[in-house]
Amino acid sequence: MQKERLSVVVTRRLPEAVETRMTELFDVKLRDDDTPMTTDELVEAMQNADVLVPTINDKIDSSLLARAGDRLRLIANFGAGVDHIDVETARQRGILVSNTPGVSAEDTADMTMALLLATTRRIPEGLRVMQSGSWEGWAPTALLGGRIGGRRLGILGMGRIGQAVARRARAFGMQIHYHNRRRLHADTEAGLEATYWESLDQMVARMDVISINCPHTPSTFHLMNARRLKLMKPEAVIVNTSRGEVIDENALTRMLRTGEIAGAGLDVFEHGQDVNPRLRELDNVVLLPHMASATVEGRLEMGEKVLLNIKTFDDGHRPPDQVVPGML
Repeated sequence: MQKERLSVVVTRRLPEAVETRMTELFDVKLRDDDTPMTTDELVEAMQNADVLVPTINDKIDSSLLARAGDRLRLIANFGAGVDHIDVETARQRGILVSNTPGVSAEDTADMTMALLLATTRRIPEGLRVMQSGSWEGWAPTALLGGRIGGRRLGILGMGRIGQAVARRARAFGMQIHYHNRRRLHADTEAGLEATYWESLDQMVARMDVISINCPHTPSTFHLMNARRLKLMKPEAVIVNTSRGEVIDENALTRMLRTGEIAGAGLDVFEHGQDVNPRLRELDNVVLLPHMASATVEGRLEMGEKVLLNIKTFDDGHRPPDQVVPGML
C-alpha cells in the first residue's frame, strides 16, 4: 500500500527547481504570487498541513502556534535565521523546527566587503555623479575616501559568516579583531590572524570598522545601543549584514547625522522594510534591500536543505538541521 504523501505549504515563491522537486516528493501547496501570507493565511496553513515552509517574513509567535492544528509536525524554515519563530513554544507543542545553516556564509561575507568598500570609498556618491551627468573630470581632491588596508576591523560574531568576512578582510590587508560569545579555538584564531576581545566595549572603541555578523537573539537586541555606538571613533564606520535589531537604528541615525560616526553600510534594518526615512537622506550611508544572501546558487542550496530536512522527517528521522532552544 502506497504511503500517503506529506502535506506541505510554502509561504513564498521559491526557485522553480526547488518548487518542482518539492511537488514531485510531497503534496505541496505553492504560493501563486510572491507576497507574504497574511496572518489568517498562515493560520489556515498551520491548521491543514503536516509541514510549513516559512521565510523570515513570517512571524510565527506563540499566539500563532496556539492556533496551529494537531496535524502540523514540522516547520522547515527557508533560511538560517529563526528569530521569527518561537522555537520553545513549537517544541512544547511537539512541532520540530529546522533551518538551512551554512549556505549563505560566503555570499553574505562577499556583500559585507562590498558594503565596507562602498562606504569607505564613497562608491554610491561616485555613481550619483556619473548618473546625473555632473562629472567634470578628475580632480586631486574629489570624492576622497579612505584606504582599508591597515585598518582595524572589529567583527561582532565570529561564526561561519564572521570567519568568512575575516578571511576576505585579511586579504585586503586589514587587521582582524573580534568579539564572540565564545573564543575561537587557538588554531582557528591563529589561522585568521585574529585578536580576541573579551570586552565588546573595549573593542568597539579601538576599531576603524565594525562588522555586525551575529544573530538576533534576546541577548543581542540593541547590542550596539546608543551608549556603545558613542564609544566608536568619529572616523569609524559600521557595516551590518546580520539583523537590523542588533543596532539601535534611531541612535545610529542621529550619530550619522551629527558626524559622530563617519558612515554606515546597512543591508538589514530594525523594523524590516520600514526603514528610518532619515537614513535615506544621508550621503554617508549605503542602504541595500536585504540582499546579502541573494545569489542564485545560495537560494538553490537553501531549497535543497529544506527538501532534505522534510524528506528525512518523512522517513521517520530527525531533520539534520533541527533547531532546538538550547542552540539559540
